[in-house]
Amino acid sequence: MVSAVLGRTGFGKIRRWRGLPVPGSIRARYTLLSVTLSIIFLTTVGASLDAAIRYKVQADAFDLNKSVAGQWSAAVRNGTVPRTIPTQAPVDLVQVVNAEGHVTQASRSLSGRAPLSDVRPPPDDRFQNITECGPVTGCAMLMAIRVSPAPDSPVVYAGMIEPSILTTSELDFGIAAAALPVAALVGWMTWSMLGRTLRPVQTICARMSEITGTDLSLRVPLPPGRDEITMLAHTANQTLARLETAVKQQRRFASDASHELRSPIAALRVRLEEALTYPDDVDPRETIRAALSTTDRLEAIVGDLLVLARLRAAEPVPPEPVDLAALAREAATGRVNAVPVRVRASGRVPVNGSRIRLIRIVENLVGNAQRHADSGVEVTVEAVGSEAVLAVTDDGAGIARKDRERVFGRFTRLEDARRRDRSGSGLGLAISREIAEAHNGTLAVEDSPRGARFVLRLPLVEDEILPPPSSGTS
Repeated sequence: MVSAVLGRTGFGKIRRWRGLPVPGSIRARYTLLSVTLSIIFLTTVGASLDAAIRYKVQADAFDLNKSVAGQWSAAVRNGTVPRTIPTQAPVDLVQVVNAEGHVTQASRSLSGRAPLSDVRPPPDDRFQNITECGPVTGCAMLMAIRVSPAPDSPVVYAGMIEPSILTTSELDFGIAAAALPVAALVGWMTWSMLGRTLRPVQTICARMSEITGTDLSLRVPLPPGRDEITMLAHTANQTLARLETAVKQQRRFASDASHELRSPIAALRVRLEEALTYPDDVDPRETIRAALSTTDRLEAIVGDLLVLARLRAAEPVPPEPVDLAALAREAATGRVNAVPVRVRASGRVPVNGSRIRLIRIVENLVGNAQRHADSGVEVTVEAVGSEAVLAVTDDGAGIARKDRERVFGRFTRLEDARRRDRSGSGLGLAISREIAEAHNGTLAVEDSPRGARFVLRLPLVEDEILPPPSSGTS
């Protein structure tokens, strides 16, 4: 299944970079990179080693030649040089050449041969390293020593055939033969290490490919350790959990919305079918009034659904300074109901946000309190520390502690609410909490001696625009 996923997504294919083929796999790319870098490194080290070895061989050869040439130079001065000079490998080339350029003594291998070189060191520089190449002896590394500073001084040549390590590619091939297995070993180790490292990623890909929209309960396995891949798996599981929760909420929301819309639509259909089937037994005005009432409820539900959708989409609303106390007075004044509303606020309580959305919270809370109050509703607005606090309290039956969070769910209507008001959509408190959270605030049900107490808390801002109004009660 992993290969199928890789094939569909294009992973693992050969890509091109500046016209050159580049493996698409991270494992292959980094293996290729490690092998390339190791070859570059080994080539540099090998070249340095090659140069060092060649220099060492040359230096040792010339030192040995100098030692032998010095011995026979002293023998020439003492007059103790035989006509055939005995030699010992590897310095087996020795000649003594007089000032006229004639060979007077030589080693057995050079008997009857011409001088090895025509180089004659000057009196002020009696020692010279030279390399001479001839048709018979090949290339020879020689030390030329002038026996004395005198003009007619003979010259002693001592040397050896140039070692094969300096004349052939044996050393280069040997270093390359040692470097290539090292580069191959580096590539194999990199491939194996990356394979073990990326194996959890393949497992994550395989598990992710098994997850479908119908089943979001699967999770990717968490590899051992605390590295980046473990963090990736943990983040993927958190994302899957949020996605599962969101999908469940969406499905539940769609189901609840369908249920809430189906009831008024069914009632409207029954009314209309009854009027169509029994036109003589149905009052047209009553049917129209009932249809309009049902339509009003449908319109309210759809309007609330649109508000929730906009809130969930996080549509930006330009913030503005808003006086929460003024909003409370405005909401209380606009409510035409038998249950009176009293507002208690001392001065301005400024917050930053959308005036339209904030007044919707206050209207929802006040309207909800009026529907459940027995004799009155009290709204208090005050600044507490760094928070603006608005509390709406009624003197009704209150809300059981076990239902204090449930009332903020979508389409949640307690039994008392259904009995008092059948036209509600069950979305008012859900919308109010969404708006509060969008303003970095909270909305909750708190304890009250009697009835229900809804408390809105929003961040307080500095009031630098208008002077505080006089205290009053509405």
